[in-house]
Amino acid sequence: MLMPRQKTPDLTLPTLDHGQFDLSSDGSERGTVICFYRGLHCPLCAKYLTELEKRVGEFAERGVKTIAISSDGKDRTRQMAESINAENLRFGYDLSLEKAREWGLYISTSRGKTSIGIEEPALFSEPGLFMVTPEQTLYYGSTQTMPFVRPHFSELVGALDFAIANNYPARGEYDGAV
Repeated sequence: MLMPRQKTPDLTLPTLDHGQFDLSSDGSERGTVICFYRGLHCPLCAKYLTELEKRVGEFAERGVKTIAISSDGKDRTRQMAESINAENLRFGYDLSLEKAREWGLYISTSRGKTSIGIEEPALFSEPGLFMVTPEQTLYYGSTQTMPFVRPHFSELVGALDFAIANNYPARGEYDGAV
């Protein structure tokens, strides 16, 4: 399990149009929002990423960069970016399942074609949403076992406003005896 205020796993991946992504040197003022999504086969991911695409500027205004990442290869990732008309959202691809596990993501097996007629990969990671500080420590994290019921980006933007105004620390950091 990832722990708030502790260093996250390293994360280096190719992106569609923004060169190599390296979390350790992403260079944002307040951090990076990482949205792990299931892949092209997931219609709920497309809807979710469309919402993130609309909020990229709001995160940037607060000094936060954004990236969407899946284990899909470059071609499927390009198809996803095109399907949501992405203009601002960075897309990383080729996430290894070993790296997905390091981030605490759940792994699923293929059930064939999805409701939109696209074949699921043999294995793929389920969604996760993280905000990582410029020092590469975990500020916020959420993982799902299914594509349903994900955190709302509008709420995360609002939470950032509160956290910035109040110098609010990452929570959930206690790992002692209970």
